[in-house]
Amino acid sequence: MSVKHFYIGVFIYFVFVACSVKPTKAPQNQINRLSSLFQSLNKQITPNESLLLSKDIFQETTQLTKAFKLTSPPLWHNTLVGLGIKEKGLCYHWSDALYLHLLAKNYTHFEFHLVGANIGEYFFEHNALVVLSHGSRFEDGILIDPWRNSGKVYFCKIGEDKKYQWSHRRDRGCKR
Repeated sequence: MSVKHFYIGVFIYFVFVACSVKPTKAPQNQINRLSSLFQSLNKQITPNESLLLSKDIFQETTQLTKAFKLTSPPLWHNTLVGLGIKEKGLCYHWSDALYLHLLAKNYTHFEFHLVGANIGEYFFEHNALVVLSHGSRFEDGILIDPWRNSGKVYFCKIGEDKKYQWSHRRDRGCKR
């Protein structure tokens, strides 16, 4: 084997194996923190329903990490999708999949909405999901962004996100 073939082999290994993300079980403290945030949306939300939703989001993210055959960092994964090497895993794939999954669950006190930042800016547009209490304002929602940290759920109150300014994506199928 020539040196050239050796380096090509190392490169291919690095691209397809070394950067792959192994799904891990979410730490219980993260699940509990997200559940507490959900409860803070409305006094009618029970601890049981908020915990169920929190677990559901983390479990579905683990499933999507496997389904998308995720690599890290996110921009590298996007490049592989753009080149046709990977099929899915762009930010809107994450937000759409979570949105459809959660809508199908019929949670009593929650609404789910798609959001975007830098909409229309090809290299800078970003999409995520927001969880609201029924009838509450978009600005009071909880941001759910599993793309940002390569399959690890990033969450915060939408107004506290320092990285992006979010807009409601009514044009992408949101019901409200």
